[in-house]
Amino acid sequence: MPSDTPAVPVSDVRTTSPRERMRLLKDRLFGLAMGVGGISVIIAILLIFFYLFYTVLPLFEAATVRPAATVSVADDAATDLVALDEYTEIGFAADARGDWRFVDVADGRERLAGNLLGPDAGTTRVTALAAGSPAAGTLFAGTSDGRVVIARTRYSVSYPDDQRLVTPALGFPYGTEPHDVAGDGAAIRLLAGQADDDEATIAAVTADGRLLLLNITRQTSLLDDEVSFELGRAELDLDGEDVVHILMNPGQRRLFTVSTNGVLSFYDIANKASPVLVDRASLFDDDSRVTAAAMLSGGVSLVFGDSRGRLAQWFPVRDAHNTYTLAQVREFEPLPAGISHIAPEYFRKGFAAIDDAGNLGLYHATAARQLTVLPTGARTVTALAFAPRADGIIYSDASGEYHTLAVHNPHPEVSWRALWGKVWYENREGPEFIWQSSSASADFEPKFSLTPLAFGTFKAAFYSMLFAMPLAVLGAIYTAYFMSPPARSIVKPTIEVMAALPTVILGFLAGLWLAPLIERDLVGFFLCIPALPLAMVAAAFAWTRLPAAIRHRVPEGWEALLLVPVICATAWLCIELGQWLEVLFFGGSAPHWLHETWGITYDQRNSLVVGIAIGFAVIPTIFTISEDAVFSVPRSLTMGSLALGATPWQTAIKVVLLTASPGIFSALMIGMGRAVGETMIVLMATGNTPIMDLNIFQGFRALSANIAVEMPESEVHSTHYRVLFLAALVLFLVTFAVNTLAEIVRQRLRRKYASL
Repeated sequence: MPSDTPAVPVSDVRTTSPRERMRLLKDRLFGLAMGVGGISVIIAILLIFFYLFYTVLPLFEAATVRPAATVSVADDAATDLVALDEYTEIGFAADARGDWRFVDVADGRERLAGNLLGPDAGTTRVTALAAGSPAAGTLFAGTSDGRVVIARTRYSVSYPDDQRLVTPALGFPYGTEPHDVAGDGAAIRLLAGQADDDEATIAAVTADGRLLLLNITRQTSLLDDEVSFELGRAELDLDGEDVVHILMNPGQRRLFTVSTNGVLSFYDIANKASPVLVDRASLFDDDSRVTAAAMLSGGVSLVFGDSRGRLAQWFPVRDAHNTYTLAQVREFEPLPAGISHIAPEYFRKGFAAIDDAGNLGLYHATAARQLTVLPTGARTVTALAFAPRADGIIYSDASGEYHTLAVHNPHPEVSWRALWGKVWYENREGPEFIWQSSSASADFEPKFSLTPLAFGTFKAAFYSMLFAMPLAVLGAIYTAYFMSPPARSIVKPTIEVMAALPTVILGFLAGLWLAPLIERDLVGFFLCIPALPLAMVAAAFAWTRLPAAIRHRVPEGWEALLLVPVICATAWLCIELGQWLEVLFFGGSAPHWLHETWGITYDQRNSLVVGIAIGFAVIPTIFTISEDAVFSVPRSLTMGSLALGATPWQTAIKVVLLTASPGIFSALMIGMGRAVGETMIVLMATGNTPIMDLNIFQGFRALSANIAVEMPESEVHSTHYRVLFLAALVLFLVTFAVNTLAEIVRQRLRRKYASL
């Protein structure tokens, strides 16, 4: 009879065993720990991303210019030259009469004053003023009787009572007596010059239209107690051009003139006694007038402004025959009105331009950027200049006021074009992708193109995957599907142990052993590429033709070990044969033959060496994951395929490989991520030169290697420092994108072949 006791559902049974409760508690704690660990990893990755982004973000901040101070100076002469000291505390001004003064820019207090011609000038007047290189602080004054005086501003800094005190001074390094340029008393109308401690060169256009060159060489006695000056003069042929602008580079080797019809003339004045006209070009193709001209830091590039507000950069370009040609490199975003003044920065390729409507534009030449525009309200600007640190600007107007502006512009060199596009750099024949972040010269033009570094990164990944992918994947398929369990238990751990080998060791071996070996036996190495597969196929075919009694002596799944001596013998034979072929057909040196016959440059540490070394490093990762994926294919699938009449290889290709494809694809993506981020092998086994060349015998520089090389030497928070962080951010985003795409593809493969 049925019992009256109601049945208790299984789900309502409560486990009361202490052991069971402990097990459940451990499961919950383990699940909690796994969840916390996973979330921590995600948070750590996000923190890395946000830190990189935070460091890189200032690169793309806009420049700012704001008014700082205005000083009124009661004077009836227009100021022709202005300058600021390093701390933007003291301003210097010189006017058309030759009067000069240093003033505090905060309150207008005059610190020092005088006249360039001195108190005994008599009836001689200053008829032209010009500034030399801003960094040198020199200025030149031409007189009504054809002479020139050279002066130099100096600032000394002291700290009385722990307070900074800047003391200005104006010196005359080539004497207070003017030097005769014209020789016949003709007044000087235009002037340009440069001077250093040993030599000064002055170019002057006289009132009668002649272009004269004066070279002054300082002669010091043996005891340094007497100084004399040796003068050299020359006249340049203007071919009837009416010059309105004249510029000289700081090296005193190049002279440029601009005529009223907009013709730019380039003279080589390296030989001061016989200057040579190199080239002429028309600056603007329409009827606009060239209203302003300046030479950028370094003395290579020239910037011109016209009456329509346009700005253009020019510099001489040298061709393969060592001939210079003037070329317009780029144009900048124009200002609304005609350009009245252009002021270059001291040590960067930036400049400021102001138009007739009082609009001040801030530009950077290399980045081809207009950084900002500030309406100053000044209608007639008479002089414009940068502070030495490019953190201030001073300009004067016709009302006798000096205005200073505070500038915040820490990273003007950066733009999308400068980072990823072709840029026409100074002293180059055309636009190029170049990474060159530093130089011994303060006038160096930084080249921050990330394109050659990204190219090198993908080049390393491509060649390494080309080497590692077939070996690792095919080896994994054979090991998991064909090899016997005892052999697999030896081969798989052995290859996995390879992953623990430090990459610095691999890089050391690749650079110091493998690279010279391949260079010496290049022909033999390339003979191995087709010979090894053919030898293995031939050995396998010969194995099938051996008597069964011999073949059965080798346990099933161990046959592959018989290929080891075949591979070694084939490689040795190829190397020996390659040496003979190299002597017979390639003159004893295949690298030299490649260069002489095909123009292919061979570097000992090249992409081929790096591809093999990185491929050796990523093979264990790809092999292990792929082998696990193949081995985890259910035996029921393979046995069913074989039972239906498929051969083992048909089963491996059409069943096992497809079923394991999501895991194999993940292995390849992880391996490629390892190759993309590899640092030490790339650093040690290639020339580490940031060039873009598909040539397998050329080196390269990868993003990761570049960061490792240059980060210790970069100035914190400099443009170079932040661009290196940008390279790290690019690597981070590329890896994230590749992994995301790989996961999407893997999931689709899993769904597609889940029914097998």
